[in-house]
Amino acid sequence: MVTRRAMLQGIGGAAATPLIARVLGAEARAAGTPVIDRHALVSRHDVVRTRNDAELPVQVGNGRFAFGADITGLQTFTPFATMSDWGWHEDPLPEGKRIEDYRGTVWDTYGRPVRYWTDEAGEPELYEWLRGNPHRINLGRLGMRLLKADGTEATEADLTGQRQRLELWTGRLLSSFSLEGVPVEVETVCHPGADAVAVTVTSPLVRLARLSVFLDFPYATAAGQGKFSAPYVGFWDRPDAHVTELRGRGPGRAAITHRLDDTEYQASVAWSGHGRLSRAADRRHRYELTGGTTDQLAVSCLFAPAGQARPAPPAPAVSAASAHWWPRFWRSGGAVDLSGSTDPRWRELERRVVLSQYHLALNEAGDEPPQESGLVNNGWYGKFHMEMYLWHAAHYALWNRWPLLDRGTDIYRRFLPSGRRRAAEQGFRGARWPKMTTADGRQSPGLQNTLLLWQQPHPAFLAELDYRAHPRRATLEKWRTVLFETAEFMASFAHLERETGRYVLGPPIITANEQNDPAITTNPAFELSYWRFGLRIAQRWRERLGLPREPHWDAVLAGLAPLPVQEGVYVLYEGVENMWTEHTTDHPDPVAPYAMLPGDGVDVATMRATARKVYESWPLDDLYTWDFPLLAMNAARLGDRERAVDFLLRETFEFTETGLPASSKSGVPSPYFPAVGGLLYAVAMMCAGWSDGPREHAPGFPRERGWVVRWEGLAPAV
Repeated sequence: MVTRRAMLQGIGGAAATPLIARVLGAEARAAGTPVIDRHALVSRHDVVRTRNDAELPVQVGNGRFAFGADITGLQTFTPFATMSDWGWHEDPLPEGKRIEDYRGTVWDTYGRPVRYWTDEAGEPELYEWLRGNPHRINLGRLGMRLLKADGTEATEADLTGQRQRLELWTGRLLSSFSLEGVPVEVETVCHPGADAVAVTVTSPLVRLARLSVFLDFPYATAAGQGKFSAPYVGFWDRPDAHVTELRGRGPGRAAITHRLDDTEYQASVAWSGHGRLSRAADRRHRYELTGGTTDQLAVSCLFAPAGQARPAPPAPAVSAASAHWWPRFWRSGGAVDLSGSTDPRWRELERRVVLSQYHLALNEAGDEPPQESGLVNNGWYGKFHMEMYLWHAAHYALWNRWPLLDRGTDIYRRFLPSGRRRAAEQGFRGARWPKMTTADGRQSPGLQNTLLLWQQPHPAFLAELDYRAHPRRATLEKWRTVLFETAEFMASFAHLERETGRYVLGPPIITANEQNDPAITTNPAFELSYWRFGLRIAQRWRERLGLPREPHWDAVLAGLAPLPVQEGVYVLYEGVENMWTEHTTDHPDPVAPYAMLPGDGVDVATMRATARKVYESWPLDDLYTWDFPLLAMNAARLGDRERAVDFLLRETFEFTETGLPASSKSGVPSPYFPAVGGLLYAVAMMCAGWSDGPREHAPGFPRERGWVVRWEGLAPAV
């Protein structure tokens, strides 16, 4: 039976969210249950801190652009990054080299030679260049220059009474401190619709000419400096490598052009009062704004690519826009209130949920899929990984934040030409999606980057979520070509074994946990289940469009090898040896088919035994990030609700005091945002349920353990 709540959740998307909230609110009031007080829910998790964190900032941003601040509200003592989804730089190619010179290595693929970009292949310089270019840039550092009474420059140690509050409801960052007993108050905000940051500083130090605001520009972090630029991005000691030019000066405004090789962009600056912007005497790429005759200095800075520059909005306008947009964000979409619970851990889980929404909305709601560390710093050169897009993006669907999700899903349409070329060059049909890539769709070389497979069915997953929220013809047409080209590659990649009559996957193939030998890996469990799901959805799409089923897709669906089982449990891939002693590192792939995925090809009894084996044999304390939401969703589907919650609160599932998803694991950038995308998807699923789950309220939470869950505006998982 379809409940009224389920019907309302199916109405769909951002446009329906106010209606959902009104109707559910009316029903709650009629039942004597108060509607969730969203202002109270959000505000009780405002970030308050009294000391600086030199590794991770507090941020303001809009999804496409973000500004990381230290304890002063700016980047005064800690050079955190100002980053966007359009700011990229490319090193010159190695002398005498062309991209076309890199060919990769030939791999046996179902008995035929196929060339993949897996290793250096005699071109180590070009291989490294392709991996590292282009890379994201730090657009600039905005900070304060503070002078003590004796005229010497203050350090962070000279400050007293530091206090900072991130006001989540309005997106305002409020900071205060004193220098030699003189108070300083700072408001930092980001414009929701423009790549502009604004700061208002109030202090007698402004009038006394002991406080100025500076804007400094670094050179790009070179690709050869390593794949992680964390916690800071950019070189500050290479003034000869780039050019800045101050131009367009007028009353209360100016513009600075920054050129780094072939990259050029502009920072437009606006300020109030009689301040003056000029180049610093001792630093070639630093510009200082000194105040006038009052105690207040309000300045805004808008960053834009060359040719798109425009004047910066005044600081009060930026603050007003932020104070208008963020309450609308919090009042829309889903909400989860755990405050009625008696389990003392409720506040920490609720804190993680609220702050995750904030961090993802400002780091991961741009026109391009986000990188692993969002707009905080550079992980993997700032490139995004298409297999992680599901973790980054799918939660927006369940939380009914479709305007944010729709910004980025067009990436598949834009990648269609390169995806088709990639598949054709390898002898397959359809479109093969890259792994580590940038906005131009060029795949980065590397073993995992080239042979990873589980990103291929993602369009089917996202398309199905979209149709469940918006069941209309326009949605079918929106995904039609992308989904059919995806399915065509998947069916083409599955190889018919003449001796067995089965369709098999691989070799060569890299599994989702990336801990296998690709040359001998056949039929990985997670990928087999996902292949079934993707082809099933593609055929359903054809039926919804009134088209006949594709016969070859059906043949592959019917003939795909079963998920590999050894001694009654699922294993990483078919024929794997020493599974539970040598292959229990990183992501626990054997449970993945029945976690975020609904279990195509899964026997539930076998999966239940597999989960027990994972708990016994996998070093769970060595897992990280999205592994814990994955395990939580698997436990919820299996009815183990207490364990589901425990996974989301596990000590090694790391969150900082500011709510950022930290990572202490070697080789993983920090912060690592797939963790919080997974958290939000898992929590929504545990609240609103899933397609074949129990028809009850919050089926993923153990009510007998004191969990009282109130939620609204969420959609069920697949």
